[in-house]
Order: sequence, then structure tokens, then C-alpha cells
Amino acid sequence: MSRKSFRSMIFLVLIALAILAITINVYDLKINFSGLFGKDKIDDYASKYICVLDRENGQIEYEKNADSRAYPASLTKIMTAIVALEHIDDLSAVAPIDVATYKEMVANNASMAGFYGKERVTYRDLLYGTILTSGGEACNSLAIHAAGSVENFVKLMNDKAAELELKNSHFTSPEGLHHKEQYSSAYDLAKLLDYALENGHFKAIFTKGTFKTTATADHPQGIILESTVLSKLAGMPQGDTEIIGGKSGTTPEAGQCWATLGVKNGREYICIVMGTPLNDISNPDMKQMDDTLRLYDRID
Repeated sequence: MSRKSFRSMIFLVLIALAILAITINVYDLKINFSGLFGKDKIDDYASKYICVLDRENGQIEYEKNADSRAYPASLTKIMTAIVALEHIDDLSAVAPIDVATYKEMVANNASMAGFYGKERVTYRDLLYGTILTSGGEACNSLAIHAAGSVENFVKLMNDKAAELELKNSHFTSPEGLHHKEQYSSAYDLAKLLDYALENGHFKAIFTKGTFKTTATADHPQGIILESTVLSKLAGMPQGDTEIIGGKSGTTPEAGQCWATLGVKNGREYICIVMGTPLNDISNPDMKQMDDTLRLYDRID
């Protein structure tokens, strides 16, 4: 072999070795990045605000803008329900639907449980109507019967927020219709829900799939109320997580919001997703549900 040919061969070998070294380094880099930012680490969630909380130890499993203020929409009703429960002695007592706020909710196209004005329902009916079907007439009637007026009740809501040190929360109504001064954060709502779930009545309501209300003159057979969260999850693959309760909320300003309670490996987790873009309010794409399922899946 000539000296020239030998030098050419050595040059080609060196190039080959350099390419191999670069390939190995890139491969190692990809492995390292996948370990750090693998499929369960990359933030490609549609929701703008997220908080996943381990109820057993209070650890945050995942967060995204968790302390940022956001519109809570009907997740507000988590606060409404727990405040009402702490001011009600007998859930079986009659608490008729308030006519003025009923008309107001209808005029504002709020979500409704299906009760009529003056219908003689019970506090229990109102609570299930507030959480399961997000009824505007239900939560406002709760507020009036529990505190004498909506204004008094909203003060109780903000007092509770201060007591729980919800530093990025302020409430202006029990039902959560959009108002620029009504806001919360994913972390605050996770903390609030964790507190509320310590109340046995609240947890029973929050984790109920369906509930039949008391028979009344207006509804002799009662009304079947259905969870707006659990009904959407029926038949959906959830892996090794069981989502056992939830509350939904949607307005054009707030986007799509979900607060859920899931059980995985015998532990309870809270998942709050907020600000998921709303493509069509009459036919939503349910990206908040997709995010929720993937967030539970990422928990070890």
C-alpha cells in the first residue's frame, strides 16, 4: 500500500471514529434528557394552571403556574359547599329555592340543577345540586339560607379563604359566574379541596356519581342529579388510577377547569387543572380531562 493510500485510509478511519463518537454522545444526551424530561416530565399540557397534591404527605407531585391567579368558574362551588356545610345543623331540613336568585341565574344562563323557584327541597338536595350538577339556583339558595343573604355568605367565603391562608383567592359570588375580582389559584384550590374532603358530608357528596333528590310537589319523583365529572369519565381508561370524585367549571374567561380526587396505589391525590382553552362552549374538546388523566398517570 502506498504512503498516500495509507494516509487516506487513516483519514477515513479517523472520520468514522469521530462520527461514531458524536453519535454516541448524542445518544447519551438523548438518554439523559429523556431521564430528566421524559414523556412524564415534559410540560405539554393544555391547561395553563396545574397542581397535583398527595393528600397523605401534602407533597406537590406536579405544578404549573400553581400560584398564579386565575378565574375559577364553578370550582368556586367547592368553597360554597364547605362553607354551607359548616353553617348547617340538619341536612334534611327544608330550604326552599330562592326566587330572586333563581331568576338571576336563569337570566345569566348559569348552569342549573333543575329545581324550580320556591320548590321545597332540603339542604342535602341543594348541596348535591351544587357539586354534582353545578346548579346556580342550588348554591345561591344555600347561601341565603345559611347566611341570610348572598352578600353575608360571600363574606363567610372570604373569611374561610383567609383562615386557610389561600393567599391568591378572592370570591364575589357563590356560583362562580365571571367577575374580574373573583379569582383563585390551582394551589389554593388544591389546599381548599384537601380541607373540604376532611368533612365527611362533603366527601360523600364530592364522590357521588348520581343522587336522587327529595320528592316535592314540583318533582314528585325527585330529580336524578349526575356528576358532571364522573359521567364524563365513565368508560374512560384510567390505568391504575381511580378517579372517585370531581367538580367541573367552565366559562369563556376561565376556560375549562376540573378539580378531581383520585386514588392510586392506595393513596389519595388531588388534581386541579384550570385555564384549559375552550374551543367551543357548546361542544368542548375536554382537553382538561385529557390533562387530568395524563397527570394521574405520571404519578409513580
